[in-house]
Amino acid sequence: MLSPFEEFVRSESAGGLMLISAALLAFLWANSPLAPGYFSLRETYFGFGLGGWGLEKPLLLWVNDGLMALFFFLVGLEIKREVFVGELSDPRDAVLAVVAALGGVVVPAAIFASINWEGEGIDGWGVPVATDIAFALGMMALLGGRVPLSLKVFLTALAIVDDLVAVLLIALFYTSGISLIYLALAIGVLALAFAYGRGGRRNLKVFAFLGVIAWFLVLQSGVHATVAGILLALTIPMKRKIPPENLTDELKSALEEERFEEAEVKVANLERVLEDAQSPLHRLEHLLHPWVAFLVLPVFALFNAGVSLGGGGGMLNSITAGVFLGLLVGKPVGVLLFSWLAIRLGWASLPQGVGWRSMAGAGLLAGIGFTMSLFVGGLAFEGGGMLDQAKLGVLSASILAAALGLAVLGWGDSSEGHTEEDE
Repeated sequence: MLSPFEEFVRSESAGGLMLISAALLAFLWANSPLAPGYFSLRETYFGFGLGGWGLEKPLLLWVNDGLMALFFFLVGLEIKREVFVGELSDPRDAVLAVVAALGGVVVPAAIFASINWEGEGIDGWGVPVATDIAFALGMMALLGGRVPLSLKVFLTALAIVDDLVAVLLIALFYTSGISLIYLALAIGVLALAFAYGRGGRRNLKVFAFLGVIAWFLVLQSGVHATVAGILLALTIPMKRKIPPENLTDELKSALEEERFEEAEVKVANLERVLEDAQSPLHRLEHLLHPWVAFLVLPVFALFNAGVSLGGGGGMLNSITAGVFLGLLVGKPVGVLLFSWLAIRLGWASLPQGVGWRSMAGAGLLAGIGFTMSLFVGGLAFEGGGMLDQAKLGVLSASILAAALGLAVLGWGDSSEGHTEEDE
């Protein structure tokens, strides 16, 4: 049986391959004779109404504001789990990933800003700061057992911190025209969801209902609607109704009760016990992972990765160059430099069985921005030629970062150790 982390990596890896396929399809479609149909589909309006109230958006925005809220909700669940019981729960173990992630944010942003300083594209400084965990782990999966599990754990923790930083950037720097009334109402609904969970209630349908209301209110407030997904995730309880140490006794008790003689009834009772042994947060993670990996992210890639090479100025512009160099150069340099500083200062140590060559490979894979970078690019530029330039930088840098990362990790020995001199 797979450990929970290995199962998570396998799910993310398969989702990463789906993501790549959808992005390739979008790129080919946008540069084919059928391109007008692609761009027309993205701008097709869809909506619904009730009486004098209604909501209508292009399909592109339904994907980016609606479907992606599920992605951010799942990201929020993962962040909460990692902080409380995962790789970020022990500050000593989390230091390296947190410091490396900060380096992978500061250096790319600085590179982009230095290239676009005082230019009209300066708002895109947040585009090259995030790592696409599904894409990165999908690339690592191609090397199989040649990549140590400790390196996968490090890259996953780094990407999760990256996602948290990206969410904060969206909330703080890519939000405008805030309505305090709608924002207060949204906070009230989220507080209600938190109180519901703290009261020991576990009905996921109630959380879903409150989540939809919070999403709409956040959307109307001017804050990007996907932030509602992150905030809702923080209200989901992690407490199990049946503690793990009592699970065996509860299962035996469920099987031995005389009133449960029929096999079907026994199976149903066992399912109830097993469900109570999972927290609402873990149940939601398992429920949402396949939907996000195999539907939400591929659909997002299909609607956002299509950039026509016929416009946008190619690589010979400051926005594309800033994103490209930020991801391909800034990410690995920032990750390695800040990791070296953390180890040199005695704050952390390299993952077990991992040397600096493998860390360099992980740093390159961290330069695969894709999902989050495309998303932030859409917020920074809101369409037009500058967005196409940013997309071209994201796609080209992500492809090269993936190829170089695979080459470095494939060339390195997965059993390489490190000495005190390395540290």
